[in-house]
Amino acid sequence: MRLEFGIELNQIEVPRFSVEAAEGSGKLFTLATLVLNVLDAKEKVEIIFHGLNPEDPERKIEGFKEIVSSCETARAVGFTEGRGGRVPSSSSYFQWLRVSRS
Repeated sequence: MRLEFGIELNQIEVPRFSVEAAEGSGKLFTLATLVLNVLDAKEKVEIIFHGLNPEDPERKIEGFKEIVSSCETARAVGFTEGRGGRVPSSSSYFQWLRVSRS
């Protein structure tokens, strides 16, 4: 499903993003730069990582953290893992992550 709409950062308190764990690592670099740019204007961002295997979200989160933490010019950030689990009656797993300015 594809949904396109316009939204401005000043219209939402906490920006939220989604990333499929099956996506290649290129998506993590795009997401990391987007999140760092948004954190220049917002206090925190929430991301849901999802995939078909229980290990997928956690692996993507670890890669994402490495990429974000490697930026020397960005403000310091903190990571807080939220709720994770399995979507009932499916083979989809997910994990929420909050990224906030320290």
